[in-house]
Parts: sequence; structure tokens; C-alpha cells
Amino acid sequence: MTDPTIGSLRVNGATLHYEVRGHGPLLLLIPGGTGGAASFDGIADDLAAEYTVATYDPRGMSRSTLDDPEAEQRVAEHADDALRILDLLSPDEPARVFGSSSGAIAALHLLTAHPERIERLVAHEPPVVEVLPDAPEHRALIARVQATFHTEGLMPAMAVLAAGLKKDGDTTEPKAEIKLPPQAAARVERTMTNLPYFVGRIVPSFMSYAPDLHRLEALSNRLVLACGQGSRGELPYRPAAFLAERLSTELRHFPGGHTGLTTHPAEFGELLRKAFRA
Repeated sequence: MTDPTIGSLRVNGATLHYEVRGHGPLLLLIPGGTGGAASFDGIADDLAAEYTVATYDPRGMSRSTLDDPEAEQRVAEHADDALRILDLLSPDEPARVFGSSSGAIAALHLLTAHPERIERLVAHEPPVVEVLPDAPEHRALIARVQATFHTEGLMPAMAVLAAGLKKDGDTTEPKAEIKLPPQAAARVERTMTNLPYFVGRIVPSFMSYAPDLHRLEALSNRLVLACGQGSRGELPYRPAAFLAERLSTELRHFPGGHTGLTTHPAEFGELLRKAFRA
């Protein structure tokens, strides 16, 4: 790996850790879940041959600290953090943006709020369940996750969330083990410390977010919706598929499931490059 240039950026209520590699037009990668900038280690170097690649830890995650550790989290504020990075690194030109999972939700808000700053957005499995016809069921799931988290703790809450995300008809039998690349395997342990914050603050706020569908329709020529080949039928897959149909745009499929970025980095990075070239 190429050592990135590391910086910190003061934003409203937080200090962001960010990393920059390469040369060329700016490509901002917004992580989801608890991964932070390190979740892009498998693809950032390859992309940096063509782009200036910026990654960062979202506020409250890993090396990006909150002024108030108990502060409530809002999608709009996370999107504004991404905007501040764009303004810092590409003040005069719109950028390419990739967002995964909760990072894709922040990216969708960024697109609708500041379309002039985005040339093209690839949103991979944003779990914007409020767009789905059965949204009330998913609101109930979020409530169960939060109730379990506060009464029973982290791991029981994670079990409730995992059960709610699986596809209809899935059994509780364990799936075949996926062998992670060494860097990804080491990262899993590091990101476990972000789980309480993710479950307690990010999940309820982000999965309750409803994107502006009329704005997305008007901006659909800048938006690429993507899903994992292996996550068909699972809850994170369904909103992207719904939006692609609603917006009459192509739904692109990337290798692996919801975490294909981690399990299939080489193939994922190549398809991402093609999506930006299209």
C-alpha cells in the first residue's frame, strides 16, 4: 500500500480524520457501518492511479472525534461533513463520490442538497427503508433493535438487527465462512469498538431517513444505484432496487453481498472504476 497523506478537519461539533492518495480528479469514498477510512484499503491504491482518492472516518468513528460524545447523529450533518471535505480538496470542481451502506445514505443527502458539488455518485446498498412499501415493518425493527440494545446489550441487539436484514426464508444456519483478505481480517477487531455508537446512534437515525425522491428524480443522471450480487432479497438490497425502478435507472451489481467491498476488493474496485467512466 502507498502511505496516504493524513489530515484533520474541524467541522461543526467534531474533528474528522481524512486520508488522501493519488493524483487527478477527486474521488471521495464515504464508508458505511463501522469501517471508517480503513474499509477502503483494498481499493484505494488502485483507484489512486486515476484519481485523487479521499477517505475519512465519519464523525464519532475511530479517529474522528465528537466534541460531545453523547451528541445525537443526523444524516444532514454527516452529509455536511462530506461537503466540507469536498470543499477542502476540490473547491473549484465537482467530484466523484462513492458511498456504501450508511455512507451511501449520507451521499444521497449530499447529492440532493448540493448537486453542484457532485459529478457522479455511486450509492451501494443505502438502507433507506423509508422508501419501501412495507416501511412500517422496518420502523418496528429499528425500535426492537434499540429496545434490545438498552435492555440486553450490544450483541443481542446485533442479533435482532441481523435477523431483520436477512432475506425472507433464510434459515438461522451459519453461512459458509468467507475468507477475508489479511488487512480486512485485522480491521474487524479494530472496528468492533465502533459498534455501540453505530447501533445506538447511526442505525436509528440513518434507517429512519427518507430521501427526497423528487430531487433524486431530477438528478438521476448523476446517480448510479448499486447492489451486491450476493444480497438479492436482503433488506439493504431492496431500497436501491426500488429506487432504480422508481427513477428508471439501471441497477448495477457488484461482487459479493452487502460487504463486497471487503470480501472482493479487486473486482469491486474495477467495477467502481467502470461505473464512474460510464
